[in-house]
Amino acid sequence: MLFYLQGITLGLALILPLGPQNTLILNQGILRRYALMAASFCILSDVLLICAGIFGGSTILQQSPLALQCITWAGCAFLLWYAAGTLRQVWRPVAESAGQPPLAQQRVKILLTLIAVTWLNPHVYLDTFVVLGSLGSQVPAPSRIWFALGAVTASVVWFYALALLASGLSPLLKRGRPRLVINLLVAGMMFYLALRLAAEGLLMLRADR
Repeated sequence: MLFYLQGITLGLALILPLGPQNTLILNQGILRRYALMAASFCILSDVLLICAGIFGGSTILQQSPLALQCITWAGCAFLLWYAAGTLRQVWRPVAESAGQPPLAQQRVKILLTLIAVTWLNPHVYLDTFVVLGSLGSQVPAPSRIWFALGAVTASVVWFYALALLASGLSPLLKRGRPRLVINLLVAGMMFYLALRLAAEGLLMLRADR
């Protein structure tokens, strides 16, 4: 039970800061459009990554700087694209709401965005593989499963709570000014994360020389 609680605590500490996954689920919740689907995808991805990191994947990533470089620059490019798209929503909210694409196209677009913010986000690998993986590998083998279950529980509780809370507050958050502020905050956070990734990528390049 102690290792389960440690997994929950550490999982929440890593997942609570605002990031691409959280902002995407928040936006879908406000729009009341596939928020639970987005949360479920992030949870499933976390289950795979957390288990892989705790049960040996952290060693693979730490020994492959080229893979980490590729993920870093791909994630940087994606975050810039995502931030630009969010800013377009700020300047053209009426045009966007006037003609929505078919539901099937919306679902595919959201899934592709989820894949990008999850699997092209280096911080996901750093959190799950490096941090959780390194700490999980120090837990006695028989109790390691409880540590992993705790981290997964934190992911399940947080992502579903965020989706449901955003959907419940949608009438308030979807109004003009709150929606404008949220989009600006999201875009600003994405630009900031992209700059951080670029700085980390440059540091890794210098370290490899």
